[in-house]
Amino acid sequence: MRKWNMEELGRKSVEAFKQAGKTPVVLVLDNIRSMHNVGSIFRSADAFLIEAIFLCGYTPQPPHRDINKTALGATETVAWKYFDTTEAALQELKENGYAIYAIEQAEGSISLEQVQLHHPKTALVLGNEVEGVSDAALDLCDGCIEIPQLGSKHSLNVSVATGIVLWKITELNLQNNQKI
Repeated sequence: MRKWNMEELGRKSVEAFKQAGKTPVVLVLDNIRSMHNVGSIFRSADAFLIEAIFLCGYTPQPPHRDINKTALGATETVAWKYFDTTEAALQELKENGYAIYAIEQAEGSISLEQVQLHHPKTALVLGNEVEGVSDAALDLCDGCIEIPQLGSKHSLNVSVATGIVLWKITELNLQNNQKI
């Protein structure tokens, strides 16, 4: 077995990434504290060709060396926008026809393995590392998606949860032969 070298990986340039068709998903970061988590989420968004990231409240914004440390350049490829409040971001998404789902453990949530997204544009709200998605943001969501967890902690790092959910959405798109 041999690892692929950089040329064999066929990585997109910044310009090619910006021109590429995107997965119609916007990530909404609801008061994320850690710059490392923000950077990691940017990196996952790049990996899955996500449309954009909305940074809300006190979520750190690029450029910052601690974000760049984990983003590895993804802040240059993935479109992003800052909002003073998560509610303002969600209102803009609603006005633009997005279905909005919180990634949260809540009554009536849909387990990730049962998710079937039938809407052409989706926004996923990811919450604070301690408090989760705020109640004000939950009130504006169309539903919640919950990642099944079998251990005793029932909690995942927000950047890890993002990667898991984005893979599932990518898998659904591939199964449905949708253009990614």
